[in-house]
Amino acid sequence: MAKEEKIKIGAVVSEFNYDITMVMLERAKEHAQFLGAEITQTVKVPGVFDMGLAIKKLLEKKDVDGVVAIGAVIEGETEHDQIVIQHASRKIADLSIEYNKPVGFGISGPGMTRLQAEERIERAKSAVEAVVKLHRRLKL
Repeated sequence: MAKEEKIKIGAVVSEFNYDITMVMLERAKEHAQFLGAEITQTVKVPGVFDMGLAIKKLLEKKDVDGVVAIGAVIEGETEHDQIVIQHASRKIADLSIEYNKPVGFGISGPGMTRLQAEERIERAKSAVEAVVKLHRRLKL
């Protein structure tokens, strides 16, 4: 039986809430290895709203099978967090369809406190798992 080719994943990570998102990235890398995949390229962007272009650039690459978006949108005193997550999630979904490659949504929020964001660090693993599963299922 032929050995299955390792899935190559790009990661786009928000620098906003850096202390949380960098731990999320490490969890994502570990889980990718566990699943027989690898995060081969990482692009750091200022914030979740800025992810679209970086995700697009990674999806354009032939050696990237999918992308995982990692971020934490913490509630502030205005509804800015709602706007950020709504626009980012829509653009991310559109890019996945446009490029026929899975994009895992490892962005927690909106409407959460810093403590809730810390409690959701493991969500990055779910995003990696979604990319791996969808990639494998779409190849059949």
